[in-house]
Amino acid sequence: MDKNLQKLIDNGEMLPLMEEFYTIQGEGFHTGKAAYFIRIGGCDVGCHWCDVKESWNADLHPATNALNIIENVKKYANTVVITGGEPLMWNMNFITKELKNQNIKVHVETSGAYPLSGNWDWICLSPKKTKLPLSDIYQKADELKTIIYNKNDFKFAEDQASKVKENCELYLQPEWSNRDKMTPLIVDYVMQNPQWKISLQTHKYLNIP
Repeated sequence: MDKNLQKLIDNGEMLPLMEEFYTIQGEGFHTGKAAYFIRIGGCDVGCHWCDVKESWNADLHPATNALNIIENVKKYANTVVITGGEPLMWNMNFITKELKNQNIKVHVETSGAYPLSGNWDWICLSPKKTKLPLSDIYQKADELKTIIYNKNDFKFAEDQASKVKENCELYLQPEWSNRDKMTPLIVDYVMQNPQWKISLQTHKYLNIP
């Protein structure tokens, strides 16, 4: 790779953009709100049920000028969600600074498996067993969203919840392919443990991105 390009990527001025789109947030605390989504390529967490496995190989997604991405955001939204893949594989300092200079709120969804970079208004931590979060992110997370694929995941969720700050929002979300089986169990669990809330992938029910 050209050295100048590599420097821009290292600085976060160029990012491997998989896709960008304006939509309604479908999951977690901000469900139902309009936001511009920036999906960054690259992930080695390896969830077997991942619904965007095409994001895993960053080399498949072109290095894109972060300023160009921001110009697209400005046409549509005052809130951005940066997701992946695993966005924290890349330096998020530049793009978050420039977005906030435009008075745009910046959210991230991350597994927490990489060091936190960037200046965020909202951090959604979605931990995965395959590659656990780094310890530093737990106390910075505003939202903990745990995917429930089987009964053992409830124990994992409680273990992760024991590490976040007191006012962190706690969500259990059924894995989409197993939702019919797990949703009733999540409903029962939340009724017995009301510190938790249910997150659904409402964008899939609404058939929007």
